[in-house]
Parts: sequence; structure tokens; C-alpha cells
Amino acid sequence: AALNADLIRSGIKIERGAQVAEYNIPDSPLKPIMLTLEARGGGPRPTGCRTQISCDAYLAAVGRVPNTKNMNLEKIGVELDDYGCVKVDKKLESSAKGVYAAGDVLGRPFLASTGVAQGIAAVAAMMDDGSGTLDRAGAGPACAVDDESCKMEGDLGSTGASYDPASLAANPFAFPVGVWSSPEAAYYGLSQEQAKKMNISAGSSIALFSECLRGVVFSPNGLLKLVFEKPGGRILGVHIVGADACELIHYGMELVRSKRTISDVVSNMYSAVTFHELYRIAAYAALNEAGARKRRAAAGKALQAANRSKSRGSNS
Repeated sequence: AALNADLIRSGIKIERGAQVAEYNIPDSPLKPIMLTLEARGGGPRPTGCRTQISCDAYLAAVGRVPNTKNMNLEKIGVELDDYGCVKVDKKLESSAKGVYAAGDVLGRPFLASTGVAQGIAAVAAMMDDGSGTLDRAGAGPACAVDDESCKMEGDLGSTGASYDPASLAANPFAFPVGVWSSPEAAYYGLSQEQAKKMNISAGSSIALFSECLRGVVFSPNGLLKLVFEKPGGRILGVHIVGADACELIHYGMELVRSKRTISDVVSNMYSAVTFHELYRIAAYAALNEAGARKRRAAAGKALQAANRSKSRGSNS
């Protein structure tokens, strides 16, 4: 929602619940491209919704596929899935014994950081003689028997030789996710909905970028959300939209991995004029929801006024 709001403020129009059914490229570059829209999943759109769009350029971002098509991997016994991804086991070994894979050829999440971790894991698996002497540093904190969040496939925040590739797309503790959009978006750990599905009683608290001094001065549009376990306050997830979100998420990852609580964050000291102040503001919001709502409302009104003033200035 925060990202959508920023896009709309930037003058971008969003057609919700729609997909492009077909497009028509004219024979003259002076004429626009015509897009025909249909409802998401197919079928006509509801009455009153647009069914056609004219534009100068059309970009279809439909994802990526591994570049394995012309490698003849099947001839040596390497199995691929329907998208061309190499199928591997927990040691990153393919169906052909002694052949390992790492990185984008495995499919999601297509991140350089996870590709490096998979490469380390693959080499460690190749060299593992079963003696257990390989360095397993970075495997994350041990899980308590009664810890619901540890029931996710794979270790919490496991890295290197303890990586489980099968869990990379499904396990929210496997890696931090960053989207380098404008503004940036990033998350690590559980959402409130995921916690509920795991039978964890969880709450959430929010800090607006416009509530911290750095945000007010440099980039007021954005928010940071903490998801925490009730009643203990252990932080289970961090979600950020705004400037430097892909940098800020790593501190959030350490809060989750080290099982820090809301009280821990409140008691920490954060330097002024930094975005890290948002963590403390969000933690305070968890302890005083009514007061936090009033502060966000005041900050939101001030931000709206500033945005309206900026918009009038750009249109004059």
C-alpha cells in the first residue's frame, strides 16, 4: 500500500485487477500502441473499468527463466523442471551424481546474495567426507523445541553449508528480500498473516519515515513495520518501504535472528538523524498503540500538507 501510494503521488496510474489480453503495434511510429485489458485471470472487466489503453511504449515484465535451454543437461542425467530450473537435493546435488548447481539456474529468488551462499553450500557438500569437520559458521541460533517459528523448513537464517535450497522461496527466515524500486522495499521474517497460520499470537507496530528527523528532512514517504510475538514481544519479522530499505533490513534481520524483543529495541540508543531511529519508534508504538496512532496521524497530516504544497509548486 505504501509503495502504491508513492507511485500514485508520482503521477503513475494503476489499473487494479487487470491484465493485458492483447496489444496492437501500429505500422506508423507516429501512432500509439493499443492495449486491450481483461480481468485478472481472464474474462471481461467490471462495468466502468477501462478496457483499452493507448501508449507510446509497452513493457511486459513477466519474470525470468534459467539459461539452461541449450546446455544439453538432460543428456548427462540432470533433471530440469518445467521452467528449465535444475532440480537439486538439500546438498545442491542434481539428479546426476557429482553434478552440483547454484545460483539462478535453481530458480527463485534470483538474488546474488543467495547465489553466493548456494555456491558456498555446494562446495562444502562436495568436500564433505562425513566427518562433520566442515565449518558450519553462520547456521543461525539453535531452535527451542517449543519454538513455533523453528518449524519452518530449514534453520532460521541458515547460511553457507547449512543452506536448504528447497526452502529458499518458502522459508521467510532463509534470506532478506530487497526490491530496488523507487522507493525501495525490503522484508525479513514473518508477516502477521504467516504468524497466524503458524498458530503464533502476533501483533505489529509501525513507524512512518516522517516520524524520524532524517525522514522529515530527506525522505518522508515510507514506513517500517515490526511483527512481534505476544505477549513476550520477540520480533518475528521486519517490513520496510522507503529510502534505504534494502540497507536497513539487515539490522532487522539480526533482530529476528538474535531473538530480540520489543523491549530490547526500546532500551537501545540510536543516533539522531538516522533511519535506524525508526526501529525504536516502531518499538515504542508496540508499547503504546493509542499514542502511536496520534503521532502517526499528526505526522501524516504534516506530510500530506507538504506533498500538496510540492504538487502545487510543480504545477505552477
